[in-house]
Amino acid sequence: MAATFRDYYEVLGVSRTASLGEIKKAYRRLARKHHPDLNPADRSADGRFKELNEANAVLSDPEKRARYDELEASRKAGPRPAPPPGWRPARPGAGGGGEERFSDFFEELFGGRGGGAGFDVAGRDLDAEIGLSLEAAHRGGRHSFRLEGPDGPVSLDITIPAGSRAGTTIRIAGRGEPGVGKGPAGDLLLRVRLEPHPVFEVVGVDDIQTELKVSPWEAALGAGIRVPTLDGPAAVQMKVPPGSQAGQRLRLRGEGLNRRGGGRGDEYLRLQIVNPPHLSDEEKALFARLAAASRFDARTAANGGPS
Repeated sequence: MAATFRDYYEVLGVSRTASLGEIKKAYRRLARKHHPDLNPADRSADGRFKELNEANAVLSDPEKRARYDELEASRKAGPRPAPPPGWRPARPGAGGGGEERFSDFFEELFGGRGGGAGFDVAGRDLDAEIGLSLEAAHRGGRHSFRLEGPDGPVSLDITIPAGSRAGTTIRIAGRGEPGVGKGPAGDLLLRVRLEPHPVFEVVGVDDIQTELKVSPWEAALGAGIRVPTLDGPAAVQMKVPPGSQAGQRLRLRGEGLNRRGGGRGDEYLRLQIVNPPHLSDEEKALFARLAAASRFDARTAANGGPS
């Protein structure tokens, strides 16, 4: 009994005049949508994915596509989907046992299992994006993530390299598209996206920056202040020099991001001078004495004149 004819063009949703690029694009889109790992609750996903692989294995190979088109032309001339005259399929069983089977239609036309007739094809790589906190990218380590698929999330436990940056690609071997026949599975390529941080921003490649609020007297007289770093909210004692100005940047060497090759970038602290919103009578008196004693003119100093 002849196997039921399978319309590979319909499976991929492309026209019979589709270019190789259009076929590959349609396959990649549908393979991502129906990948079994991304559809754990859909029992039909595995069969649909195998059907896509079979259609792609034929239509993406110019020689096999030509043979398939020739078969379809001969099929329209009669009721039975028999191979055209002179067709000599590959030796049945050429792929050996144990590999994934294609459909009976495929085996009747091309001979043997999916692994036969030169169909040992490596699976394609799949792309995804993961969001990391600045600390996770900085320190690296083992992390669990949930990737959203079209029909449900997938949990992954992966190792983040210390010193990862926005755009870093983490390759997970064997978690991409399954191979055909004896072909190996592709890889999953995870592109890092850094989540916004409540304290720090990345400056350049390796450096970070944050605001440091100081009082007028700390800026004028200098002070030792504990400041936040990636290692904690008050991890380092920072010396604010006397006469510091609003907007001035102070540098903490070696407190920035880990570098993949070793070492760390720097941390910058931009000074913000904050006046007390409410003054006590004593504070008002002290500011009044300062105003009477000082010859400093802020407007003249801002314009480059003598202070």
